[in-house]
Amino acid sequence: MDVLDRAEGYLLRHGRLIDRLRFEALFRGGSRDRVLDALRPYQNPSDGGFGNALEPDLRGSGSQPEPVEVAFWILDELGAFDSPMVPAACDYLARVSAPGGGVPFVLPSVRDTPRAPWWETDDDPPGNLVPTASIAGLLHKNGGTHPWLAAATDFCWSRIAALEETSPYEARAVVTFLDLVPDRERAEAEFARLREAILATVTFDPYASGPVHFPLDFASAPLRLPLFEQDVLDRHLDALLATQAEDGGWSANWLVWTPVVQHEWGGYLTVQHLKTLRAYGRLPG
Repeated sequence: MDVLDRAEGYLLRHGRLIDRLRFEALFRGGSRDRVLDALRPYQNPSDGGFGNALEPDLRGSGSQPEPVEVAFWILDELGAFDSPMVPAACDYLARVSAPGGGVPFVLPSVRDTPRAPWWETDDDPPGNLVPTASIAGLLHKNGGTHPWLAAATDFCWSRIAALEETSPYEARAVVTFLDLVPDRERAEAEFARLREAILATVTFDPYASGPVHFPLDFASAPLRLPLFEQDVLDRHLDALLATQAEDGGWSANWLVWTPVVQHEWGGYLTVQHLKTLRAYGRLPG
């Protein structure tokens, strides 16, 4: 049984409906519209934001910035940034942005909901490159024109220019932004300045355990930026294939703090890893 068949079996046994439909649309010729139909209930009509455990570690119904990023990655893989969900979500981002144009990592309203222990914040959180930079990058990639994007882009440039050291999640957001933003000269200059700091956050042992960040977490598809040599990527692609579990899925390497998230993340990551393998020509056919 090949990689796709095994993964499909895992998703049928354990995956959320949205991840099963993503798999069908991306790998089996299924309907893009059905994925969009499944995504819409995660968006809150009251404010345009996303919640409702689209990001599995945020269990509450209320909107938060990070689930907007999750939704935008799904819309990106479908080529669906023409969806009305996008401007509604951008309106939400504009309303919750901090002074300076960036959205916070998480809003204080998270305190009223079940969530993983790392979703904590001050009373008045500042804008953060996580998730502002990734969201802005995806909007640039897909021709976004919402007014929020200009302020968010200025915020990202300002914060990136001030960086000397970084952390894995922040580095991943920075890479996404610099890889997708239209001003290539400026992006390449900042990338050259920060490349070693970014690489310092990467775990290069492909079989390392725990909540580490591998090269393919930064480059889930080939980048325009010269971050990794091909031999590094090949070694990690080999490991990704080798670590597909007996049940056909891949699991999160961070804390499973409540049982339901094990397979909610497992289904999401299984589709993500299949996309990566295909992007690098590693899937059969």
